[in-house]
Amino acid sequence: MDLGIKKKYRIKKNDEFQKVFQNGRSTANRQFVIYVLDKPEQPYFRVGLSVSKKLGKAVVRNRIKRYIRQVFLETGEQIVPGKDYVIIARRPVSDMGYAEVKKSLIHVFRKAGIMK
Repeated sequence: MDLGIKKKYRIKKNDEFQKVFQNGRSTANRQFVIYVLDKPEQPYFRVGLSVSKKLGKAVVRNRIKRYIRQVFLETGEQIVPGKDYVIIARRPVSDMGYAEVKKSLIHVFRKAGIMK
């Protein structure tokens, strides 16, 4: 299952983001905030990414988003389906390499109880 490409696994629309923010529960560490919204009727999970302009210019923000998507690609089978996830990157992420991003994201996944 190629989560990096498939559009149906992405949250794109603003109202979908708002639903997750308003009805989901959040868990955070220093680098990421993750919002989780249960969608029991949905057989897969969807991911929305939010990387603020405060973190840097487009090049930096796009790199952060690529890193996050790559982590989902590598850990996708271990993540609980039937949910929408919105991930918000915080300031320290802009200085992190891929390995650090992955470690931090897995930490916040476990904290949120969304890794099998």
